[in-house]
Amino acid sequence: MSTGIIIALCILVLIAYLFDITASKTRIPAVILLLLLGYAVKVVALTLDLPLPPLDPILPVLGTIGLILIVLEGALELQLDRTKFPFIRKSMLLALLPMLGLSFTIAGAFYYFDECSFKDALSSAIPFAVISSAIAIPSARTLDKENRSFVTYESSFSDIFGVILFNFVTENDHIGTGTWGQFIWQILLILVISFVATLLLALFMNNIRHHIKFAPIIVIIILIYFVSKVYHLPALIFILLFGLFLENIDELQDYKFFKKFHPERFSTEVHKFKELTGEFAFLVRASFFILFGFLLERSEILNHATIAWAIGITATIFLFRGIFLKLFRLPLKPLVFMAPRGLITILLFLSIPASKQIAIANKSLVIQVIILCALVMMIGLMKNSNNETEHQTP
Repeated sequence: MSTGIIIALCILVLIAYLFDITASKTRIPAVILLLLLGYAVKVVALTLDLPLPPLDPILPVLGTIGLILIVLEGALELQLDRTKFPFIRKSMLLALLPMLGLSFTIAGAFYYFDECSFKDALSSAIPFAVISSAIAIPSARTLDKENRSFVTYESSFSDIFGVILFNFVTENDHIGTGTWGQFIWQILLILVISFVATLLLALFMNNIRHHIKFAPIIVIIILIYFVSKVYHLPALIFILLFGLFLENIDELQDYKFFKKFHPERFSTEVHKFKELTGEFAFLVRASFFILFGFLLERSEILNHATIAWAIGITATIFLFRGIFLKLFRLPLKPLVFMAPRGLITILLFLSIPASKQIAIANKSLVIQVIILCALVMMIGLMKNSNNETEHQTP
């Protein structure tokens, strides 16, 4: 039995890899194919009457580790210099402002149609307002360098802001002056922890000569994240800052302290670490979506009671995105299509306390919005690719 499971897992990973390398050609988001693959595995398992262990508890853990690795992978791709600060500021605002607008708009609709408090409605609305970096960053590989960088920054910031906002709303029964003071203290504390931990991990990476050093670093990063989570600290800020520091240490070599890192030699180590992080991120991301597809029920996907809500929320997502792109004078195509929902949406939805859940925002609605957003992105990228090909044709 164990041999069969190992063979099946190996085949699934290879199929997921095939989806990943063909995504740039087919323009089909890998998330859709992975969900279908997971569901197909379930159908086969039920048809063959195979014993199915309880896998639901694995999903949040796998998703959280995937989120850590994906944000780290994205941060390791971002190069900073002073000329890019306006670009970064714009991507931060475009991650934050539409998210806030969407959260309160969707929450208002939930509050109006469901008998719940506005705070509970907001807790359920935030997962729909966050762009999924797990889908956006891999899908952006087909875009030009500037748009790809923008999507990486925006989706990473969206994940971070979304988690911070979600935790702030769900963990505070009453929001007042004391709550805001505690929130500011948590931000300052995680910045200090990030600074110290980043320097220590970078020194470890640069000075350890043992042939195994990157795996312990990744484990320490995950450990810091989960310990910070216990104390309700926004640990994704640490992940982002650590990745940015490693990728951009060359920009700091004029300062005497950072010369100790020997940036020329250190860059080689960072490149190896980046490759390993990308490999791990792929495995965890693929496993998460296959598992989520495996846990899907057909009734949840084809739930007629939520489809109108799903279409409405999806339309609102892209309407807000188009408006804010216009306000910030950014090109609508292809950026307007890059607003997928996915891993972060599922994670936040699963994190809603049972006492704060509302009837409208159920698993069916989450699944349908994720699929609809992915389909819009797929169609948009296909049309954008066709238009570029036509313009290039003499």
